[in-house]
Amino acid sequence: MTGQARFLQIHTLTPYIGALLNRDDVGQAKRLPLGGTVRGRVSSQALKRHWRKAAGEWSLGGLGDMAVRSRQIFVKKVADPLVEKEGLDAGKVAEAILAIQSELLGESKKAAAKKKSEDYVAELKTSQVIVLGHPEIEYVKSLVRTLVADAASMKDLKAAITTLLKKEKPNFASMREGAGLDAALFGRMITGDILARPDAAIHVAHAFTVNGLETEPDYFTAVDDLAPDDGSAHINITELTSGLYYSYVVVDLPLLVSNLQGCDQKDWATADRSLAGKIVEHLVHIIATISPGAKLGSTAPYSYADTVLVEAGERQPRSLANAFYKAVKAGNDLREKGTGALLEHLGKLDHMYGTAEQRQLATLVEDASIAGSTLVSLGELAAWAGGIAAGTAPFTLEA
Repeated sequence: MTGQARFLQIHTLTPYIGALLNRDDVGQAKRLPLGGTVRGRVSSQALKRHWRKAAGEWSLGGLGDMAVRSRQIFVKKVADPLVEKEGLDAGKVAEAILAIQSELLGESKKAAAKKKSEDYVAELKTSQVIVLGHPEIEYVKSLVRTLVADAASMKDLKAAITTLLKKEKPNFASMREGAGLDAALFGRMITGDILARPDAAIHVAHAFTVNGLETEPDYFTAVDDLAPDDGSAHINITELTSGLYYSYVVVDLPLLVSNLQGCDQKDWATADRSLAGKIVEHLVHIIATISPGAKLGSTAPYSYADTVLVEAGERQPRSLANAFYKAVKAGNDLREKGTGALLEHLGKLDHMYGTAEQRQLATLVEDASIAGSTLVSLGELAAWAGGIAAGTAPFTLEA
């Protein structure tokens, strides 16, 4: 059976020893109760931020413009450069930006009028964090620059704004969908603005330990170099944890291609999918090798995944988290037990629901196997997943 894989599922098992990857509001490791056992947890937001910001050979930023996420985009990226560096009139700049904000964000004219003040910084902050790509920011800046430079008076400016908003309406509509590469992948985390699109094409679950949470309070002090006889200048306790984390990511290929190319989702298979393929290849490398960055200086929490499983299929994805509903007992074979539990659960799902996914597996566990696939390196696995996304690798399943 041949066709088009609509979803890619990426499963990883990654060990972290003596780390504090993701903290809650009181500074303790985030937790998750599962199957009667408390587990360590890393939030999806923490994971995605580090994946977006990752540098190096497989960075996402090397494939296209990443977005800016801030309440102060219109202040620091538009108004400040035009006023402070180019010397344009602050009042006119603010007037032009407010009008564009109202059109772009769907803000009512009444609400925009309430923001009038002598401080354009206060006026132009948005109520929520918004996400815009660099090309979109430069586009807004160029519009404001032209409006202000051509307007001899505020009356002239307002007339020019009215004309411009009508002329640029289609471009503003497209801006709502254009928010840089990372927003095309991970969406925008906004609750009310009209910019709350595009939807995320990459879905990320919270990672959790397959074993019960193992913690140790770390008592530490700091000595004053200039007064060593005074005792400690600082005393505190932090929490360190260890465990093998299961992470689950789904790539919605039709939505990813649609977000990247601006095509309708129903036309995704015939659209240009080359960028989607590169993104997926980079993403597999990043997920397997990029760690959450908390407490770098004191714990060096750098780790690579022990096991990476990628599945390509047409039917609705399903997590393999229930492989660890019963906590794996920690020991000197946690890696082997964790990978074994993952593959055993997958086999049971295949027996009950049938096999409808093509798979590739990369793992450090000797003798690990999976039906329909041989063990491959991470590079081979990432290239295969990228080929599925690009449409250059065949998606074939036994009838």
